[in-house]
Order: sequence, then C-alpha cells, then structure tokens
Amino acid sequence: MSRATAKGQAPLLDETDRALINMLQGDFPLVRNPFADVAVRLGIDEGQVIDRLQRLLDQRVLTRFGPMFQIERIGGAFCLAAIRVPEADFDRVTAEVNAFAEVAHNYRRDHALNMWFVLATETPQGIAATARRIEAAIGLPVFLFPKEREYFVEMKLEA
Repeated sequence: MSRATAKGQAPLLDETDRALINMLQGDFPLVRNPFADVAVRLGIDEGQVIDRLQRLLDQRVLTRFGPMFQIERIGGAFCLAAIRVPEADFDRVTAEVNAFAEVAHNYRRDHALNMWFVLATETPQGIAATARRIEAAIGLPVFLFPKEREYFVEMKLEA
C-alpha cells in the first residue's frame, strides 16, 4: 500500500499502525528493550516498530513521542501563554514563536488572543525570561497564564 498522499490529505494508516498508536497511549512498556516488547505484542519485529514510529512522526500523524513529566518536580515550569496577532502577521509570528525550543502546543484560537501555546522551561524564572525574548523577537506582548491548580486528564484517542 502506498503511503504517499496529496497535500491536505491524512496519511493512510494500516491496522498495525493503528494498533501501535493505540498501544503506545499510556501502555508503553518500561523494560530494557521496550520496542522489542511492543514488537512481540504486535507480531512484527523491533525494527519495524521503530521504522513505523519514525514514519508516523515524519508524516505528522504523531507530533510527539516521549514521556510526560511533572516538570515542577525537577525544578522546571510550564505556563500557558497567548498573543494577540494581527491576521496579516500570523504566519510570520507563528514561525518566530515556534523557533523557540521552550514553545510547545502552539495553536490558533478564534478569540482576541488568537495564538495560544505552552512554555516549558528549566526553571520557574525561565518563563518570564522566555516571554520577554519572544516579545523582543515578534514585537507583540505575550500574556502569561500560570497554572493555579493541576488536573490530571488522561486522554487517549482511538486510532
């Protein structure tokens, strides 16, 4: 089956891709050779698991693969941030904001503050410092919305 798709079309996923995605949402084995363990469960070899995972990342079916940390427990910080971006500048500002390694989950909203993203820094002081660097780069104010209370929402999406 060809995996090539026209621009704007979602990549084609076979049943093994779907099973891999579903398996890796909260059930990744914490063992010495986790990809080999996943391979046994899927009935394929370890190299195929790694290749499939890389292809899913390359095709942007998956945007991230890795552990979720409670960053505050290791001295870091997360903060929700927003910017009011003029429509004519949206693409430029998006590219500049996304160039910062501290930026994650950048998305457009139908709101006066139309760009929202998460800042993740090694220290709590890094949040304000990164916001100032972004402001200097884009020429617009960054509004910070620090976490007041933590909630755990385990969201798994069936592929």
